[in-house]
Amino acid sequence: MQRLRITFCRGDEVKYISHLDVMRLWERVLRRAGITVAYSQGFSPHPKISIAAPLPIGVTSDGELMDITVRKRVSPYHLSKVVTEQLPGGISLSRAEQVAPGLPSLQSQVRQAEYHVRLETEKGPGEVEATLRSFMAKEHVPWQHQRDTEVRRYDLRPLVHRLWVVGWEEKKCTVGMRLRTDNTASGRPEQVTAALGLGDRPRSVHRTRLVLAGS
Repeated sequence: MQRLRITFCRGDEVKYISHLDVMRLWERVLRRAGITVAYSQGFSPHPKISIAAPLPIGVTSDGELMDITVRKRVSPYHLSKVVTEQLPGGISLSRAEQVAPGLPSLQSQVRQAEYHVRLETEKGPGEVEATLRSFMAKEHVPWQHQRDTEVRRYDLRPLVHRLWVVGWEEKKCTVGMRLRTDNTASGRPEQVTAALGLGDRPRSVHRTRLVLAGS
């Protein structure tokens, strides 16, 4: 058995595809590329393919991570070549590397995610910078959001590790966010945007990378 880690990008063409559909897409792509993915054992075997953290609907990304376990050894170069030939528009493979098979699961290693969030705002550059500093200086940011009929109340502040201005155009600002993303809680860019008071929903959200434990 061999374990490989794939870094891939998701563009505008596939930003409304669900996580489950992306998993199915990768199963088909690997099968068509001739990559012999290993299967789990038990009553309901499934391919050993795991994506680090589901990408929210409507979000694009440069840094999605996926681990696969294969039965027949393959070089990362060959895998990249044959898989790229099968990928649909909107998904591209940027890197493949071998990782130790005994490492913890990829999902359990995710700690944070970084985003570039494009906003429309009436505030000037100085006001935006001050808004970000003010948020980071707070100890607590009580927050709530409704999911179906349930209202969740929690402290938003511990989910935000860093905020910074990436770029600026007239009435348009791109804010960088490093948010907690693990198996206990995850920060969402649109909720941070609302808490900052920087306009309504973001014009676009792009995940630039996932931060793993120890990195």
